[in-house]
Amino acid sequence: MKKVVRYVGIGLTVVLVGIGGVLAYVKFGLPNVGPPPAITVKATPAQIERGRYLANHVNICMDCHSTRDWSLYAGPPVAGTMGKGGERFGPEMGFPGVFYSRNITPAGIGKWTDGELFRAITAGVDHDGKALFPLMPHPAYGRMDTEDVKSIIAYVRTLQPIANKPPATTLDFPMNFIVNTIPQQPNPQPRPDTTDALAYGGYLVNAASCSDCHTKRENGTPIAGMEFAGGMEFGMPDGMVRSANITPDPETGLGRWTKEAFIARFKAHDPARGYTPLAVKPGEKQTLMPWIMYAGMTENDLGAIYTYLRTLKPVRNQVVTFTPGPVAKQTIAAN
Repeated sequence: MKKVVRYVGIGLTVVLVGIGGVLAYVKFGLPNVGPPPAITVKATPAQIERGRYLANHVNICMDCHSTRDWSLYAGPPVAGTMGKGGERFGPEMGFPGVFYSRNITPAGIGKWTDGELFRAITAGVDHDGKALFPLMPHPAYGRMDTEDVKSIIAYVRTLQPIANKPPATTLDFPMNFIVNTIPQQPNPQPRPDTTDALAYGGYLVNAASCSDCHTKRENGTPIAGMEFAGGMEFGMPDGMVRSANITPDPETGLGRWTKEAFIARFKAHDPARGYTPLAVKPGEKQTLMPWIMYAGMTENDLGAIYTYLRTLKPVRNQVVTFTPGPVAKQTIAAN
């Protein structure tokens, strides 16, 4: 009996040591995507303008890396905060920890090399070699055309420097280990010709990371068969916001939408066409969808996205995109 106990004890010790070794490797040996590439972005006016377009209207880097005004519909960025970082994303929004966006103005990334920025955007590893949680969807950005990524780098270098040091991000267990396994070598794809609406639309949908918000997840993993069907929940102070179903299902998705209606839905929020953000009172419908930023896309690009979305598998999933919270309901009742 004593021998059995002894062998069991030895076995458990071996298992624990093995688990400890694996955890130590994941914690301290990863991520391992290699050094940042030795590149220097020699910015041209055309490249900066391309980067401005992508960062503000497709990849919408400025959406997370600026301060959004949630007193207005869709939380447009506050003037004078572009790139300063500090936006908070916490457990109430479904995230495994508390995350703060980085300062990507020259005041925050001025000491980063172009290669370090490229690695961070496309592989998810910062200039200190630490893994970045894919709140910034680096797995998607790693599939973008290399020249488009360089254009974004060229643009952010031109931002007005803003002195701001956001709080450190804190990850919950086990994500503080898992995050190190997420970075991967980029797999860049050439940007399709804009005349190929289907291929170009797919490229833009990836660059805009539409599936990240429009696919419901369980424990951080996308639910199989629910791609682009919406329903992902984001808790906000006055209620629960849910992403819409953007599959071509005729009853609960975009199946009955024409391309013209799809484009018009975005352009209705375009400040260049006279749109002024509406004030949102407590309990009134709010959304995380950065309509004003996406509204700046060209009609050709929006049309290409529509063309691609029409090829997706239709998924029947009725989504209530906003539910007022208890405080908001009391406010409504009082009014």
